[in-house]
Amino acid sequence: MGRVTQRWRVRQVRASGAVRDRADLLAGEEPLEIRVAGAPFTVTMRTPGHDVDLVAGFLVSEGVVHARDDIARVEYRGGVDADGRRDLNVVDVALAAGVAPPDTSMQRHVYTSSSCGVCGTASIDAVRKVSRYDVATDHATIGVGHLLGLPDRLRARQDVFSRTGGTHAAALFAPAAGGAEPELVCVREDVGRHNAVDKVVGWALLEGLLPARGCALQVSGRASFELVQKAAMAGIPVLSAVSAPSALAAQLGAELGVTVVGFNRGEDLNVYSHPDRVVPG
Repeated sequence: MGRVTQRWRVRQVRASGAVRDRADLLAGEEPLEIRVAGAPFTVTMRTPGHDVDLVAGFLVSEGVVHARDDIARVEYRGGVDADGRRDLNVVDVALAAGVAPPDTSMQRHVYTSSSCGVCGTASIDAVRKVSRYDVATDHATIGVGHLLGLPDRLRARQDVFSRTGGTHAAALFAPAAGGAEPELVCVREDVGRHNAVDKVVGWALLEGLLPARGCALQVSGRASFELVQKAAMAGIPVLSAVSAPSALAAQLGAELGVTVVGFNRGEDLNVYSHPDRVVPG
């Protein structure tokens, strides 16, 4: 866990004037260079951990891969540093035979920060990806009571946030038979909210679960354009956030068939698109 969290000395100053030096725990943040067939594709800032999930999910979000068999191999290729430690900040993806490499117009020409999922996209047209999965045809429903319970269920699994207060989280909930409470199947944390979602989507890809029909994606922050897009690219019909969506996120949800839920804080919520999926119960 040394790279996921790091200790740091801080000076705590109170309004009373009292001063205390103590140790604090910070969420890790390091660059990750993603290569496809040896060619640089992008650099993203992320919390180390579940890097293979992150890379796989990022490639789903970019429309490069759609199924587990589209990826032949994922390897760390950073070599070793001057102290003989393995560099785990460069990952190379080998695509399966017949899978087209990403078009050069999709290449990120600047690094992607931990706060931005679409920064550096070469063309604005490349931002609005086309999903292989028609989410609008997913007629799954979720009871409002179960939906209201998702934020607390996610919060209970945010281990890094509990220790640092510095990470976002995303969780995938799968439908259960007979209208039972949805099953929490994956939780991931990261300093970047889009990275947390990519880690969840990548896990689902590698588990052979895409498209994630009938599933709900719960996120710890707001619902942004790129998160709605990532849900659609993974075939996830419901995106729930504890904060507000942007206008473009709501618009994209309506256009692509994603139910966008905002201000889900356990007592009530707002449904901004495709509200028919949210039913009593």
